[in-house]
Amino acid sequence: MPVPIVWHAAYEIDIGPHVFPTRKYRLVRERLLNERSIAPDDLVEAEPASDEQVALIHTTEYIRKIQTATLSPEEQLVLEVPFSPALREAAWITAGGTTRTGRLALDRERSTARIAVHLGGGFHHAFPDHGEGFCLINDVAIAIRTLQREGIVQRVAVVDLDVHHGNGTAAIFQSDPEVFTFSMHQERNYPARKPPSDLDIGLEDGTGDGEYLALLERHLPDLLARHRPELVFYLAGADPFRFDQLGGLGLTLEGLRRRDELVFAGTTSEGVAVAVCLAGGYALRTDDTLEIHCNTVRTASAA
Repeated sequence: MPVPIVWHAAYEIDIGPHVFPTRKYRLVRERLLNERSIAPDDLVEAEPASDEQVALIHTTEYIRKIQTATLSPEEQLVLEVPFSPALREAAWITAGGTTRTGRLALDRERSTARIAVHLGGGFHHAFPDHGEGFCLINDVAIAIRTLQREGIVQRVAVVDLDVHHGNGTAAIFQSDPEVFTFSMHQERNYPARKPPSDLDIGLEDGTGDGEYLALLERHLPDLLARHRPELVFYLAGADPFRFDQLGGLGLTLEGLRRRDELVFAGTTSEGVAVAVCLAGGYALRTDDTLEIHCNTVRTASAA
């Protein structure tokens, strides 16, 4: 049975001249369809999270500011993308999409491989009371709390392989023994303040394929065996790529594809469902970002 692919056209919003290529979500989908790596029937359109679901993570005051477009200049500055109603709509749909991806990964009838992919999501820098680093709300945290509240899942792990530390996610689940947060990132990179995850691996500038993959292969099986999650949210960032504008690691296209293989092989061998979010990607050539994201989907399908 094919891997379900969650997406929505609203993710491509106009944020003006910006390093964040929001068109990547549409272009990844188009490339996968054109090469027949996925079929139209594999696609599941995301639906927005409810305000109640968003409030499982974010404060009433912060949600009010978003809904009334009254973020302060300072709050908009730290967000680093221009706020707009379209951004708000995309954020709520993204949170719903990541939640749907988790449900699909756990649904044995829909996903026999127990893998589902969201062509979006992974906004891990959002905290309960503010957004930062392109992240208005934390879709992964909202999805986890929603699925837990519904009794669909209890123990969850976040495997965050974006080049940037998942500071918002780490802070949100810092005292929750049911959610294990793992972030492998470039240490001397954004964000400056890095609340501790349950497992942090801060990499030196320029770390390449060999060292990166060896560390992942060493730590991932151990955390899966110890925490015994029912579901993993995998943030498959494209930005550890050596030519990423916001990264400083040295991974190649092949190294990133091998990274994905290790994640899917490790989770599959433990019988753990995996919900994939694309997370960051800002390569000098947008085509490289697209290829990295497409490789993640191809690898998920092969798994």
